[in-house]
Amino acid sequence: MVKTYGELYLETRRALLRSEDADTAGLLARELLCFVTGKTREQVIAQREHYASEQTCEKMLLLTQRLLNGEPLAYVIGQWEFYGMKLTVTPDVLIPRDDTCAVTDLAIQQALFLETNPRILDLCTGSGCIGLAIASRVKDAKVTLADISKEALQVAKTNVTAQKLSGRVSCVQANALEKPAAFLGKFDMIVSNPPYITTDEMAGLPKSVAAFEPHLALHGGDDGLDFYRAIAQNYTSALKPGGYLCFEFGMGQGDAVCGLLEENGYTILERSRDYNDRERAVLARYDRKDA
Repeated sequence: MVKTYGELYLETRRALLRSEDADTAGLLARELLCFVTGKTREQVIAQREHYASEQTCEKMLLLTQRLLNGEPLAYVIGQWEFYGMKLTVTPDVLIPRDDTCAVTDLAIQQALFLETNPRILDLCTGSGCIGLAIASRVKDAKVTLADISKEALQVAKTNVTAQKLSGRVSCVQANALEKPAAFLGKFDMIVSNPPYITTDEMAGLPKSVAAFEPHLALHGGDDGLDFYRAIAQNYTSALKPGGYLCFEFGMGQGDAVCGLLEENGYTILERSRDYNDRERAVLARYDRKDA
């Protein structure tokens, strides 16, 4: 049975009220309808009395069921917006979150003052969201997106192409827990949003994260700091003298992460907070002469 766009929206919203509050159910229903119809929010509202095709109605029903099963909207529609970019996302990568704008802002602000054609490494890149945001704002930056997951790198490559940044952004497989390969060369800045969920916290993740997002990109060891230790110890050799390291970290980890950086010869320049006023990122400079 065919329905109008307005009826489809209301039907989907009612179904989602089983598991969501009214505001969230409405938001999800609208985003899903826009995705399935290929129309903007304004077009959907203006054409709410228009009839949708039978195929559209069937697809809405199918995708609504996936949401009811707990699957995040980003994976259901296969895309998510970050820093003004519409990025492809799959269950092979974390969904870009607004929290990550804190470390992205820090990196961009510093990158704008680097020497001409700076080399920047986005380590544990996932979808490539941080590195691509930097490349989109710092027009002469040469950005390398690195991840241990081949599947994640494939998603990142798709996003590089979609953002038309292939001329300045490359992708490479690299393990953040091991010393970097010599062929990577030296960078002016390394930025990373590494796995930082503790072993205990992994057991209490909400279903939408635990059942769908890649654990490889979440688990940071017993205390959540394994990747910070490894990167500070191993990847400093990939920084130019006086180079910068920029980290995102989890709630309550700021002092520990900054302590690890200082132990490894870094000077803390700035600690910043996310949109929810939680400390989320740090910018540090390597000041030892043996870099």
